[in-house]
Amino acid sequence: MPQTDSDSVRTTPATPSVPTPRAWAVVLTACAGQFLVVLDVSVVNVALPSMRTDLGLSALGLQWVLNAYAIAFAGFMLLGGRASDLYGRKAMFLLGLGLFTAASVAGGLAQEGWQLVAARAVQGLGAAVLSPATLTLVTGAVPAGAARTRAIGTWTAVGAAGGAAGGFVGGLLVDLLSWRWVLLINVPIGVLVLAGALLWLREARTGAGRRLDLPGAVLVTAGLATLAYGIVQTEEAGWTAPATLLTLLGGLTLLAVFVVVEARTAEPLMPLKIFRTRAVTAANVAILLCGSSSFGMWFFMTNYAQSVLGYTPLQAGLALVPSSLAVVLGSKGAPYLMQTVGARNLAVIGALVGAAGFAWQSTLTADGTFLGTILGPGILMMAGLGLATTPLATLATSSAAPSDAGLVSGLVNTSRTMGGALGLAVLSTIAAAATPAVTSGAPDPSSLVPGYATAFRVATGVLVGAAVLMLLWLPRPTRTVARRG
Repeated sequence: MPQTDSDSVRTTPATPSVPTPRAWAVVLTACAGQFLVVLDVSVVNVALPSMRTDLGLSALGLQWVLNAYAIAFAGFMLLGGRASDLYGRKAMFLLGLGLFTAASVAGGLAQEGWQLVAARAVQGLGAAVLSPATLTLVTGAVPAGAARTRAIGTWTAVGAAGGAAGGFVGGLLVDLLSWRWVLLINVPIGVLVLAGALLWLREARTGAGRRLDLPGAVLVTAGLATLAYGIVQTEEAGWTAPATLLTLLGGLTLLAVFVVVEARTAEPLMPLKIFRTRAVTAANVAILLCGSSSFGMWFFMTNYAQSVLGYTPLQAGLALVPSSLAVVLGSKGAPYLMQTVGARNLAVIGALVGAAGFAWQSTLTADGTFLGTILGPGILMMAGLGLATTPLATLATSSAAPSDAGLVSGLVNTSRTMGGALGLAVLSTIAAAATPAVTSGAPDPSSLVPGYATAFRVATGVLVGAAVLMLLWLPRPTRTVARRG
């Protein structure tokens, strides 16, 4: 029986389930796939100037190196999640990772800008198929209870580390080799993970006999992709431009039609009944809000370190290593704290700790120090978000029926990805509006500081709002005693 509206994953005191070594091998394989997926969201940032010089990309073409991946990733995520339920988690993991690795080869060897953009779009498609399967494999390999919560904490930590390590890994590869290795490095890692998947993963499908809801798949994919396209276009055209408004309206309309179709379809892609489970709905909204802050943090901190403080790409990556470690420690420590304070309370505490870090970061100055404007606030921000994300993912996935596990995993990833895309676009627009206009000559790097500070203040408010929402909406703790065997 799936849990509903419970705050913690229950254990069975009399016969505690202990995961086997093979189960942890499955977890590590799935986490390696997730690491690659999230890493490629951010690793390309520091390589963009080199890509532009080598391939002669325009400013718009350079933007699409990032956007093609993000749009394909977000647009196909729910479809990938449902496909893992219907056609098998191992099959979708192998298909997604194979697409991702092949596209990395194509991107690394690209000779024209359009080839690079096309390869990034295929990478995003592969990531959308792969990522939901990773979380479903984790939850399926480890028995329900404290062990599964720790496994989800590992998955969360590895994913967060992938996003956090992007700047450092990208800077290191560009400085030592070339921009091409930002993509080509995925190939040997992808081959190793494919080998591990063939060796350790076992096929599992929970939707045998069901058919894929093709109209629903087309509508939700087109709607999410159109909405993501509209979001990323705001950085260039602005929020009030007719093209932006029409694109956003079109995406929302397609998603509204999708909801109507799903309500009338016998075998829907997304059964709307899953939203009747309070934990699933509230946790996904909270994940979206937390993601909207975390993606912006890495973007603004990397730019602040390089553009204002004068760090090289490698120095900027190294400066953010403590923040990367903080999110990993927060994610890995969350399962143990959940046993004491409960999933709901820990998610609230994590959001408030993160908000404190963002508030501290909003005091940054043009002559800021490493300790006061990067290390201290960075650790608080990312440790807090790590503490919040693990219990939220646990609440969402443990409350779903087994036949909907892939779907809910895809929904969790979609919420985080779309939250990140939306948050980065909104915060970038706010930062640009708060940046003093340059009247003549080259812009002074210090002029970026007011905009960045404003963006961090807004992110602080978002996280405080997320904490209040979780306190009021997430299910209250149930009295559960977790015993160790």
